[in-house]
Amino acid sequence: MRHEDIWRALDSLAAERGLSASGLARRSGLDPTTFNPSKRSTPEGRARWPSTESLAKVLDATGASLTDFTALVNGARSQPGSRRAVPLIGLAQAGTEGFFDDGGFPVGTGWDEVSLPGVNDPNAYALEISGDSMEPVFRDGDVVVISPAAPIRRGDRVVLRTREGEVMAKLLVRRSARRVELKSLNPEHSDRSFDLSQVEWMHRIVWASQ
Repeated sequence: MRHEDIWRALDSLAAERGLSASGLARRSGLDPTTFNPSKRSTPEGRARWPSTESLAKVLDATGASLTDFTALVNGARSQPGSRRAVPLIGLAQAGTEGFFDDGGFPVGTGWDEVSLPGVNDPNAYALEISGDSMEPVFRDGDVVVISPAAPIRRGDRVVLRTREGEVMAKLLVRRSARRVELKSLNPEHSDRSFDLSQVEWMHRIVWASQ
């Protein structure tokens, strides 16, 4: 693992999301100069590495997995500026019949489209947030991209649809062989828990247009 590969991977991750190095730092809750080229070596010329804490914050802010980042470190090329059309509906509409098949893949003709960068899953779709139930993480008008193909781990932000047609975006706390436990993104709203028999599908949020 080389110094220049780590910084190239950070630059690629930023470019995939239409951000500069300082924009990526800002979105991650860091000082805007954290990833600037001038910070990548000391005045004496020694290589300066990003901290594991800053990398963790970047992955959390962008929705990228450690596997995604490692692929960039190992030379996978991002496509800065490349965009593709992703089907889009409102979160409230997602509970309506006719928009998803049994596997949770988007179907039908009632979808709008939004052009977004760095979306590789052919079955990815986007939901527009409405209301304040997911503040401060997601606000009214934000667009989140969901990937049915993305692996889901504890701590991921997910969209879940129940067999009764209720759709929600929350944080996965625990998933066992029988139950799914979710934490509300807004502390003023209650956490939820479901038997797996009540869950139609659950997909991971991989990107947000905040």
